[in-house]
Amino acid sequence: MLDPQARALLDLIEKNGIPQVWQQTPLEARQSYRERRFFSQEDPPADVRATALSAPGPHGPVPLRAFRPKAAPADAALPVLVYFHGGGWVIGDLDTHDVLCRQLARESQAMVVSVDYRMAPEFEFPAAVDDCWAATCWIAEHGQSLGMDTARLAVGGDSAGGNLAAVISLMARDHPPHPNIAYQVLIYPATEMDAATESMRVNGEGFLLSSKSMLWFMKQYLGDRSSTSETKTWRASPLLAASHASLPPALVLTAGFDPLRDEGRMYADKLSADGTPAQYICFERQIHGFITMSRVIDEAKTAVSLCASSLRRAFDAVSSQKT
Repeated sequence: MLDPQARALLDLIEKNGIPQVWQQTPLEARQSYRERRFFSQEDPPADVRATALSAPGPHGPVPLRAFRPKAAPADAALPVLVYFHGGGWVIGDLDTHDVLCRQLARESQAMVVSVDYRMAPEFEFPAAVDDCWAATCWIAEHGQSLGMDTARLAVGGDSAGGNLAAVISLMARDHPPHPNIAYQVLIYPATEMDAATESMRVNGEGFLLSSKSMLWFMKQYLGDRSSTSETKTWRASPLLAASHASLPPALVLTAGFDPLRDEGRMYADKLSADGTPAQYICFERQIHGFITMSRVIDEAKTAVSLCASSLRRAFDAVSSQKT
């Protein structure tokens, strides 16, 4: 059964005639996404400090925003979550996920660094991957001077950001020793381009993210290559990697009424089958995107707390190994 709060949100969106992304230009979709956060997100937690940073990228600086709990001692080196925002590789930015990153920093008592990677269609695949990799490597190398314990480094993201976090984890495994990723938080991740799953069929219309929107996002991201073998490369579709062994332990979180539900579950299954510890949790009553909607959906807070507690356990496990 769909969460009544999610149902009320969907009814409000329909009542206001808010178009789906595939009915808009990328610029219109970005503006609509930015505006929606004001009625769906809580006010930014005041007990977290934000600092603007940048990392050198392959085609210029990659803007970052670092979040640090104010309660943490000034001289403490905190574990760090490198976070990649969702939005279909087309929409979203540091501001749309500012509240979520603050919530994660406060509850995990870790630093969170949000990455403002280049987006499609202006910058097609693999620009986002390249920026996220450059940012993660820079944080791993320079984070210590910024108050981070880079021996306790995790990556995470929601939707397209979950896709990017999974890809970065695969890249890090294949490019040792740097960066050494301890954990991955994958929130309703897109793991296979053009996935023909049961959830894409049954949840493909009427639950905020539609199958038409996913096709639109994929077209923007991959451009003319969206109908080619490019969709089958693991850097676009991490589910199709040859091996999922020797990867960081993962939390994979999905939503029951999400078109991406099944590919998230399939990714967790792949990790487990190849010997990578993976915890899979489905919020059965929820829709895609719910974790950023804590003003109107109570289970968003539960999901944030779940992610934060998983991060704390993962970071504690690394600390135990060092002693």
